[in-house]
Amino acid sequence: MDTVLENEDKIKELFKTAIIETLEERKDLFSDLFREITEDIALAKAIEEGENSAEVSRSDVFEVLEQKS
Repeated sequence: MDTVLENEDKIKELFKTAIIETLEERKDLFSDLFREITEDIALAKAIEEGENSAEVSRSDVFEVLEQKS
């Protein structure tokens, strides 16, 4: 039984080491992943806010956009 527990501990340690090495070696990949997640969350919040706000006409939207350009 001790051997099984020792093997489990070794496996856990190997997984931890592998994950840490992957994070260190592929920082760019995880950075892109977290950036995408953040953008998705922001977009979802914007959509939710839009659903709960008053409706405006298309011409009103373009009028505001033209003023800013």
